[in-house]
This record gives sequence, C-alpha cells and structure tokens, in this order.
Amino acid sequence: MDEPDLFTAAAEERQAKEPGRAPLAVRMRPRTLDEVAGQRQLLKDGSPLRRLVSGSRGPAATSSVILWGPPGTGKTTLAHVISQAVEGRFVELSAITAGVKEVRAVIEGARRAVGMSGKETVLFLDEIHRFSKAQQDSLLPAVENRWVTLIAATTENPYFSVISPLLSRSLLLTLESLTDDDVRALLHRAVADERGLGGALELSPEAEDHLVRLAGGDARRALTTLEAAAGAALEKSEPAITLATTETAVNKAAVRYDKDGDQHYDVASALIKSIRGSDVDATLHYLARMIEAGEDPRFIARRLMISASEDIGLADPTALQTAVAAAQAVALIGFPEARIILSQAAIALALAAKSNAAYLAIDAALADVRQGLAGAVPPHLRDAHYGGAGKLGHGQGYQYPHDLPGGIAAQQYAPDTVHGKVYYRPTRHGGEARYADVVEWTRGRLSGAPAAPPREKGPREPARKGPAPGPAPTAAVAEGGAGQGSGAEGGAGEKGTGEKSE
Repeated sequence: MDEPDLFTAAAEERQAKEPGRAPLAVRMRPRTLDEVAGQRQLLKDGSPLRRLVSGSRGPAATSSVILWGPPGTGKTTLAHVISQAVEGRFVELSAITAGVKEVRAVIEGARRAVGMSGKETVLFLDEIHRFSKAQQDSLLPAVENRWVTLIAATTENPYFSVISPLLSRSLLLTLESLTDDDVRALLHRAVADERGLGGALELSPEAEDHLVRLAGGDARRALTTLEAAAGAALEKSEPAITLATTETAVNKAAVRYDKDGDQHYDVASALIKSIRGSDVDATLHYLARMIEAGEDPRFIARRLMISASEDIGLADPTALQTAVAAAQAVALIGFPEARIILSQAAIALALAAKSNAAYLAIDAALADVRQGLAGAVPPHLRDAHYGGAGKLGHGQGYQYPHDLPGGIAAQQYAPDTVHGKVYYRPTRHGGEARYADVVEWTRGRLSGAPAAPPREKGPREPARKGPAPGPAPTAAVAEGGAGQGSGAEGGAGEKGTGEKSE
C-alpha cells in the first residue's frame, strides 16, 4: 500500500490507540471474507473474490472486477478485506476526489513495482461511475496489460456508467441488498463482539425488528442506527436497547407493519380497496405506511398494475399504461425518489373511472373452460396452411372480414358448446361507454342482423376524468365480482395472489 501522508498517518495512529472513537460501522468492518454479511453467491470457493484474497497467480490469475450494488452491501468492505490479504501493493482511490493525474501516478508506480520487486498492484477505485469517459479510458492500458488488478465499485448501472471497453476487460459482480436475516446476524455480532458493544447492552426483539426495517438491507445504516440507539440507552443507564429508546435516538417512529405477516396483506388490501373506492386520500395514507415500513417498491408497483386492470380496465385504458410506466421507473430509480412515482400512479388510479368488466369477463370464460365447455374449433377457423388441410375441410367457408363492408363477417367463431355465450358485459363508466356501444353493434353484425354504426359515446354517461358514483351492483358483481374476488378470496393485495412468498 502507498505510504500515507502525515495527517492520514496521525489519524490512523490515534484511531489505533483509541479504537472506540471510530464509528461502529468501521470497528465492525469484517477482517476476512467469512465475516462478510450476505453476498454468499459471490464468496463461494473458487469465486473471483476468493481467488483475489488467496493471491492466485499464473496464466489463470484473477482479472479485474467491477462491484455493482446498492449502498451498504459491502463493496468497500470487500475491498478492505482484499487489501489485508494481498501481498503486493494495494492502492485506494475515490473517483470523487481523484482524476487522471492520480490514476496515471498509480499506474506508473505499479509498473515500477513489477519491474523492481515483482509485486503486483491492486487498485480499488470507489464510485467509478463518477469518472468521465476520458478518465475511464486512462485505466484501459493498465487493466488490459494487467499492470494493475482493478477493483471498481459503483452504485449505478455499469452498463450505462462504465465504458464498454472497461466492462469487457473486467468481471461484473452484482451485490444484493442484505436480507433481514443478514442484518439481524450483523446486529447480533455488533452487540456481542468486543469491537462493537462488547455485550454491555442487550437488544430487545422489538428494537431489533425496528432496526432491521430502518436498515432496508443496508449494513452501514443498520450499524449506524444501532450505535445511536446504544448511545441513548447508555446515557440513560438502561440495561437494554428498547423500542422506545431506539425511536427517540433515530427520530423515527416504528410503523406497525410486518412485511411477512398479516399486516403486510391487510395494508396492501386497504390500499387496493381505497383505489377501487376512489378515495385518493386513504390511498395515499396506506401507500405512505407501506413506504415508511420499508416495503419493496416493486411489490407496490405490481399491486398498482393489477388494480389498473381489475378495477379500472377499459373505463380508462391509460391506467394500465400509467401503472406499467411507474413499475419500470421504480425498478430503475428505487427509493427515495420512487415514492414520487408511486404517489403519481396511485393518485391517477384512485381518480380514474372504474370498471371490473374485464376482470369478470375472463373469470366467466375460465369458469366455462374449467367445467369442460371447450368444444372443437369450428372447421372454417382451423389452420389450413399445410398440405392436406383442404381435404379435411379446414378453412373452407371462412370469410375474410377485411373484404366485407364494416370489416365484420357474420360467421360463427366460438365452439358450439359456448356459441352465443356472453362474457364481456361493459359498463358505461368513463371510456368504456364507447366499448359498450361497439360491442352491441358487433354482436348484432356477427348474428347477421343489420345494425346502425356504433355511437362514439354512450348516451347515459359521458367519459369522465374523475370518480363518480357507479350503477347499482349487478347480480354478477354480487355473486363474485371485484368486491368478492379481490377480498378475502384472493384479489389484488391479498394472500390468494401468492405474493406472500415475496
């Protein structure tokens, strides 16, 4: 490792004499790969990181690596573990403060070290996404010729933030957010370990649950909030870190919400039913509870996409587009900014016109199929492109709708078993009024009866932008519509969807 400057050396000497002055996250930094929390997929025997630590040499030596993952997942920690293990030079740079000049100095030092002593250089470059294209270009000769082994860390998608030539010369290793179990293990170790709290305090289960929620898969955040809570407990001479002390120390009240229990589904159900009921303020309340409790934003986005089709449907076809766009944006951005996107989508859905006709239609069709009403496809609709199909009568008598006035042919499409069955029963809410007129007209033409062209808008209710009272429930709704199918028996946000495993 390069010699530290005077001030760095003084700071390190003081920290060595008074280790308790260092932050808990620094004191608990793993010394070996076996102490690293999570990332089991990257630490298996024979993995690039294991080989870097073991100092693999020869023609199959470990190449440079790029560590990509959210904050607090162990990128810097892994680099420090490697720095303690390598026999050669280890140099650490941050793209926030370093530039091409510093990079070239490291490369020149690496070339001299190889020539004079045969020692290889490992360069850890933090926040590489902050380097410009030209700055990243300066790394290429050293990485390609293996003058240095580069370990680069980034929180940004490297396919967008790292130049392609550097990506092609490196292994990309993706770090994942720590699981709740990983965070718990980290907290337990910090409470008991002499480098941490040394068993001076106990950690109550309620406080532990709260710290895990606040961490959000971030190890550094977990240790920082634990240190704040421990400091508050010691100041009060309390024997244990309690939930009340933790809330006071981190200035964040615990939300009564269990991501793996009934409250997870109760609040998700309340969110969906508030959207269905067009109560935008209740919608935002439940959305806020889920966000504050650390709910996975992708889970929330999935619930919104389901609601857009189940409860809004063709009354406002743009609702699904809005929900899908929100889900894509959330996946790209993440918290905290994702809260704004989820809020926009939830408000749009709550204020959209409502219809569950599409939901009822497919369930009615599925019920018939499951009851055995799946008859033979009419001969004129069968595949006729292969030799011999004509001898079987396939495709004979089929009328091509585009050749007919109005583009609709009066011919049978459904099997005999369900011919004449009506599945789609459109409402006249919002934009679905137009579909109601169109389906009435097309069904008439299909039956052979002459009919006037469909109206552009339904006469009973024009398209609307906001919520308005709907018609009285039909028999279909009362016997299993959105209220029942989306309630206790498995609609959006309920246990029946299988989302509990997530």
